This record gives sequence, C-alpha cells and structure tokens, in this order.
Amino acid sequence: MGRDKALIEVDGVACIARVASTLAAAGCEPIRIAVAQPEDVERYGAVIPDELDVEWVLDSVAHSGPIEAVIEALSDPLVTDVDSIQLCPVDVPWVTADLFFELENSLGSGDLLAIPADPQRTHPLLARVRPTVASTIGGDRRPLHVQFSEMEHSTLLTETAILRNINTPDDLN
Repeated sequence: MGRDKALIEVDGVACIARVASTLAAAGCEPIRIAVAQPEDVERYGAVIPDELDVEWVLDSVAHSGPIEAVIEALSDPLVTDVDSIQLCPVDVPWVTADLFFELENSLGSGDLLAIPADPQRTHPLLARVRPTVASTIGGDRRPLHVQFSEMEHSTLLTETAILRNINTPDDLN
C-alpha cells in the first residue's frame, strides 16, 4: 500500500488507536503490540490513548510474517497462564468490541480457537486462540486459515463490514 497501515486514519483516528481502543473496550488489556523496530513504539504510542494498558514487544525477527508473529506471541512466557488470547491485526479499523466478546463466548472447552467468518471466508488473524495453538502450528508454514480449519474450533459467522481490512486506498471508501 506504500503507507504504514497503523497510522492510516479512519474518521480522524489512526488504525492502531482504533483497534487498541476496541480491544480495551472488550476487556483485552493489557494489549500487547508487536513492533518491528524500537522507533515504532514512539510513533505508534503517540497516537494511542494514554489510558490504555499497552505492552510493547519487539519482534525477534523484524518484518516476519503472520505465522511467526502468532507463534511468538503465543510462546511468550507471560501468556502461559492465560486461557485464551485475542489476535487482532492493525488494519481492521471497523472491528468491534462485541465481536471480541462473541469470540470469547464462542470458544468451547474443547476448542483450540474461535474464528470469525463472513459468508466468503474465515479471518484467522482475528481469532480467539489458546496459547497451545503455538505448539500445534510448530514448523507448519501453510496459511493460517488452512491450519486453523484443521484444529478443534468454533466458527462465528458475522458481518463482513466489521471484518474488512485495509489493503488498498480503495478499501478506505
């Protein structure tokens, strides 16, 4: 896209601030934000509301892909005692706290994850996952939607509009 998606404004608010505020409204604090480089903490922190409980995490490999980011987040010793974690990329500015509540409630006792879907596809980077998903993924580098579909999971069908992400400037319209 040529621009940092985290800092793209939607209705006057940077995507990262919209997503972080939505996570906080859903009770998903502390919000752990992975950054590629230390300078990102200052740039992103400048647009995130001060009252949010944010923990900054530096990627062990800068600009790694989503699979590596998920494995790294779920393998962190700080999450070993957590029942589940809400994944959320920065480029979904229309996501709602209600979606996060519904995903948490959809996660069955035998499920490794609860994944939102619209009528066309699932959205793995918005899944509610248990930390054990990291060991299940292991060295598998197939797309997450394929891997997640093979794990015990619940699917939450929801509105396409709130799952929309920004990939091109046209997506802002």
